[in-house]
Amino acid sequence: MKKLLKSSLLIGAFLFPLFISAQDKPIINATVSGIILDAKTNERIIGATVSIKGTTKVASTDANGEFALITGQKLPFTLIVSFIGYIKKEVVINESKVEIRIELDTKNLADVVVTSRRRQEAVQDIPIPISVIRGVTVEDQGAFNVNRLKELVPTVQFYASNARNTTLNIRGLGSTYGLTNDGIDPGVGYYVDGVYYARPAATALDFIDIDQVEVLRGPQGTLFGKNTTAGAFNVTSRTPTFDPSASFELSYGNKGYVQAKASVSGPLSKKLAARVSFTGTQRDGLLYNTRTQTNINDINNLGIRGQLLFKPTDKINFTFIADVTDQNPVGYGWPVAKVVTTKRAAYRQFNAIIGDLGYTLPYKSAFERILDLDTPSRAGNQLGGLSLNADFKIGGGTLTSTTAWRYWKWDPLNDRDYTGLNSFSISSGTSAHDQYSQEFRYSGKVNDKISGVIGAFGLWQDLRTYPVHTEEAGTAQWRFAQSSTSPLWKTPGLFDNFGIKTTYGIQSSSVALFAQADWSITEKLHVLPGIRYNKDAKKANYSRATYGGLQTTDAALLALKNGVYSNQTFDIDASEDNFSGQLTLQYKLNQNVNTFGTYSLSYKPIGVNVGGLPTANGMVLTELATVKPEAVRHFELGVKTKPSASSVLNVVFHNTNIKDYQTQVQTPEPGVNRGYLANAEEVRVIGFEVDGSIRVNNHFTFNGAFAYTDGKYVKFTNAPVPIEEVGGTTAFKDISGGVLPGISKYAGSLGTEITGKGSLFGLKGNYFGGLDVYYRSTFSSSPSPSQFLDIEGYALLNGRVGFRASNGISLFVWGRNLGNKDYYEQLLVAPGSAGQIGGILGDPRTYGVTLRYTLN
Repeated sequence: MKKLLKSSLLIGAFLFPLFISAQDKPIINATVSGIILDAKTNERIIGATVSIKGTTKVASTDANGEFALITGQKLPFTLIVSFIGYIKKEVVINESKVEIRIELDTKNLADVVVTSRRRQEAVQDIPIPISVIRGVTVEDQGAFNVNRLKELVPTVQFYASNARNTTLNIRGLGSTYGLTNDGIDPGVGYYVDGVYYARPAATALDFIDIDQVEVLRGPQGTLFGKNTTAGAFNVTSRTPTFDPSASFELSYGNKGYVQAKASVSGPLSKKLAARVSFTGTQRDGLLYNTRTQTNINDINNLGIRGQLLFKPTDKINFTFIADVTDQNPVGYGWPVAKVVTTKRAAYRQFNAIIGDLGYTLPYKSAFERILDLDTPSRAGNQLGGLSLNADFKIGGGTLTSTTAWRYWKWDPLNDRDYTGLNSFSISSGTSAHDQYSQEFRYSGKVNDKISGVIGAFGLWQDLRTYPVHTEEAGTAQWRFAQSSTSPLWKTPGLFDNFGIKTTYGIQSSSVALFAQADWSITEKLHVLPGIRYNKDAKKANYSRATYGGLQTTDAALLALKNGVYSNQTFDIDASEDNFSGQLTLQYKLNQNVNTFGTYSLSYKPIGVNVGGLPTANGMVLTELATVKPEAVRHFELGVKTKPSASSVLNVVFHNTNIKDYQTQVQTPEPGVNRGYLANAEEVRVIGFEVDGSIRVNNHFTFNGAFAYTDGKYVKFTNAPVPIEEVGGTTAFKDISGGVLPGISKYAGSLGTEITGKGSLFGLKGNYFGGLDVYYRSTFSSSPSPSQFLDIEGYALLNGRVGFRASNGISLFVWGRNLGNKDYYEQLLVAPGSAGQIGGILGDPRTYGVTLRYTLN
């Protein structure tokens, strides 16, 4: 708490002079003023937006419904007036003082504008399935990161045991399920302000002053810089403005929750504007460690972003962005959710092992939210970077250059056995990453019939241990590793502080050319072909060496030690190039019905294993050091409709087949850290999605989404056995026909928002309330289907109620998981496959209050 308040004060001290200076610098010398009224009641409208068409000049009406615009424009010119719930109005004015009346809009839903095709378009007009979440919606619902956003978009799956081990999938595809292997590329692209974020840990960050999140489903490689075989997140921040503005927000909740946000924007000169944004979040740990007598798995996040916008002319924009986010939670650790009986001998079962060691778990259920880990928890996660975006309006389009550098530093310390025993006592995979990217893109019209995007993209990454990864066993490890009745296992000190130190580095590059056209054959029929050429190269070196334990030359004892950890060294130099593309047919039956069909081929780059390789007969299986690229064949049919002026309804059917599917598999070998990558011969995901919204009148809005997703291994003949079959006659099995992990067959969300005019403490404004329910059915939490690793379906209820005053003040109370549902987000088999399974718990009921002030 002290750290957050101290940081908030420092940031405030920095922001306040900028805000003051922004207001002290008038950049123009003429004023247009007026009043905005309700056309029916003549009531003055407070908080309406008034802008000059064709310029960036914007103002809002004050508590008296009045506005003032300072501008150098010569009369006459056009004003655009808009306010939530009212019909947007354009008025040509000839005088410097005006009175404008606007009408209530009780029928129409406002068009949502997106930039996914690198130009501004109404989302209902483009032939791509997209879910759009406005920044205001994200903030009101407390969805301050991607993990919470998944409750609004049921086709998104997000799993994380910590920031590094993060899986972001769309329709069940994208990243390997389980613990992250650094040698794999994500299939879901994550972009913030046009910059590709390469590391999965980026998706664990808090959103900072975002304007909108667009979730594109399906392959998007002909539109975005990095190839994205499963979809993309396109996150855009609020940009600097030439009119002074600011917003401040403070939230308090149970579990010690405190969140502070601030944003200040304004002009530094006639052609230069700035924006500085800050966010800080803290919350007490939701688990109690009886060994250290501290709460763990807390939240301790700070983030700041600074932007400069330079507009030398109306046709040229330069945007420079610098950001850094620092997360330092005490975490992460997880309790034992269940114990599975394997096919090993009775003395090798978990309950027998801990019984012999005189240990008992200090809880009966994981949802008691206590544990007794003997290793202190740490999970330092820092990301940041610099970017320069330049837009040049040339001809009928815009040439864009995006140059970026980003870095990541990861500093963890984990207890890998999920118990208070000194077994796998240390896991510390400290890492560092640098990425450099450059994208050139031209988007616009060729003529009246043809428009499109053409671009080039380059990405270079350097990912390395920082300085070394450490895995260490302890005094209890002999009993977990014991695989015979030989008395040698009891040799004193055999596994005490026995571990491995691993160093590796991966240098990878990706270069691509891409293009997509939109050919309007007729006003209703469009053909959209797209093509991409991609070349990926990866060089990796891997070296690990054992240390500690009993120092001996006895061959029998050395064999026991090598069964836990052994030395490994290998080098990888791999490259792959390919062509991919898509073809979309779009037919607009009328202005309310838009149909489309897409067929696409895409590829996911080659992968390299840097988590350790399994062995056979004492030999390292170096042929598993690389995994083949994925070949993705995708087909979808969709229809976007407006059944009425006050509603939208969209339906999409999709079918995806992947050859050489890259999957993360587990092995009983403790030295294969985080499992290893392998190729399943073929997988298939089919499904359909329905989403829509309706405004009943000016006070009630309903929205909902439903997804049916069926993901299966079409062919995987050499998959590792599930936990319950470990120790059987074979270590591999044919799981063809089995379900893919992480996919609920049914998922959906339903929400409602209710608003009404009123007053609070003498302030005029609108009361509002909202309820949202999110549901997902049972899903597998194991790459190889297991009867013990299915997670039961669950439903979550979130709500909020509050008041938005017309002067920019908002006050509301909120609650998440109002039913206090106990549920798992993920189940993880502990290293060594003794039978204990760790449970990643969903958050319990949380609630709080938020005060927000927006000044325009």
